[in-house]
Amino acid sequence: MLGLIGKKVGMTQVFDAQGRLTPVTVIKIEGNVVVGERTDEKHGYSAAVLGSVDKKKSTITKPYAGQFTDVCEPKKHVIEFRDFDKELTVGEVLGVDIFKDATFVDVTGTTKGKGYAGGIKRHGFSGGRATHGSKFHRDIGGTAMSSTPARTFKGHRMAGHMGNERMTVQNLKVVRVDEEMQVLMVKGAIPGPAQSVVIVKKAIKK
Repeated sequence: MLGLIGKKVGMTQVFDAQGRLTPVTVIKIEGNVVVGERTDEKHGYSAAVLGSVDKKKSTITKPYAGQFTDVCEPKKHVIEFRDFDKELTVGEVLGVDIFKDATFVDVTGTTKGKGYAGGIKRHGFSGGRATHGSKFHRDIGGTAMSSTPARTFKGHRMAGHMGNERMTVQNLKVVRVDEEMQVLMVKGAIPGPAQSVVIVKKAIKK
């Protein structure tokens, strides 16, 4: 499974050879360093440990810095990628070129936080009539049962925290791979605000 740590730059649009306009999300791939490897013999599974973006030295503890000794400067984002489809050596720097043969990718990120939201905004409930004297406008309505079972079932949709969740968008078409700028352009939108960290993997379903 090929994968890299990237940063969402924002959205733009590009024209293809036929002159068709395509909305794309620009993902910047800042040098991903192979910090370590996990092997079946030693750890029970196979994985590559990648790190990206240098971390402030004033925020580094000695135990955290230990995993980067003799490899690279301590990195802010460190992520394991299981069953990496490429021969790697510790200290190697990976770039966006590993996706030059990929047609589709999956992108994982953290959605924008919306704070505390009511049932109508959070779940799309219709609410009541907006007419005068209704007394039922944006409420979620009844939630509990009667004397049996006399409780509200778990998972009942109510008001609560909206957004700020890990989300994966699958099968995004790769529109362009710019090795000079280390930029990947994918068709459509991905989760999270601009400048947020995302994980890009080769699509598992296509």
